[in-house]
Amino acid sequence: MYKKLLSPLVAGSVSLANRVVMAPLTRSRAGQGDVPRALNAEYYSQRASAGLIVTEASQVSRQGQGYAWTPGIYTDGQEAGWKQVVDAVHAKGGRMSLQLWHVGRISHSLLQENGVAPVAPSALVAENSQCFVVQADGTPARIQTSVPRALALDELPGIVAQYRQATQRAVRAGFDLVELHAANGYLLQQFMSTNSNVRTDAYGGSLENRARLTLDVLDAIIEEIGADRVGVRISPHFSAHGIADAEPEAMALYLASEFSKRGIAYLHIAEPDWAGGPLLSDVFRYALRAAFNGALICCGNYNALEATTLIEQGFADAVAFGRSYIANPDLVARFAQGAELNAPDPATFYGGDAEGYTDYPALQALAG
Repeated sequence: MYKKLLSPLVAGSVSLANRVVMAPLTRSRAGQGDVPRALNAEYYSQRASAGLIVTEASQVSRQGQGYAWTPGIYTDGQEAGWKQVVDAVHAKGGRMSLQLWHVGRISHSLLQENGVAPVAPSALVAENSQCFVVQADGTPARIQTSVPRALALDELPGIVAQYRQATQRAVRAGFDLVELHAANGYLLQQFMSTNSNVRTDAYGGSLENRARLTLDVLDAIIEEIGADRVGVRISPHFSAHGIADAEPEAMALYLASEFSKRGIAYLHIAEPDWAGGPLLSDVFRYALRAAFNGALICCGNYNALEATTLIEQGFADAVAFGRSYIANPDLVARFAQGAELNAPDPATFYGGDAEGYTDYPALQALAG
């Protein structure tokens, strides 16, 4: 029924069994020290039949964290925890891409070392934006993000170094690929957006200058793992987290062209389905397809039929599924059999333990 969606795909140097991608999903269930634990390994290995699993976003430093209990990739313990996860997925024949994350201003001083301000391209607060913290009394809460401080020009090589070191750890942990998170209003998109970046140096002003940090980071990542094992996620027309970019499509097409020059494995488009913003036009989709020569992954609340159509139209090579993967560990099998999908429970999306995480039933469990 969904033959094209379930057919193999090669992304860079990595062969994928199908074109069903598990989208990155923040679940806030890391252990002490923001270390991935056995529960996370169980969760991801349950979903190993995906052509590719893109992990939940993982902060490249303490500075890059904006939510409590999200996993990092900057300590030895975190690296070992992720290796446990990767090994469990590989044991079931799966493929994994680690999403590298720096939230920039979508953070709070409670999450920062020594209570300092979060960092951003410019000292502009993300209006009406929340992060997830553990308060002084130990209770978790969503609160307005702090006012950030602007990164000095001489600090930017240090940001690049955070991503480089995270990539080195990802390689040692055994990941098949890494994905640079340049979407959803976090640090790299803050640099790229016209309203969140008012710098007057080489990283502000022109479109090329605003894209510079993203490309600097990408080049460092490529040096560590190779372009054929790198993906990038962007979100044209994203309109949450205080982002109001005046040139979203021009930036996306410029980046796509630059990514093609570098020969990266895939480009992952987060479509504006949940955060608002206009739907992507066919004109833009054609232009994006023409600008990028690698595998193109789209993520936009699609069902299996819509995803198959998108691939058959040539607008995508694979499609990522988010909320449906939360509730359906065997999503590929359900698509193949035309089976009904479990409904996800939003109350258990963030935080907690096994409930709403590893206890969604697979088809064989229901049959038994």
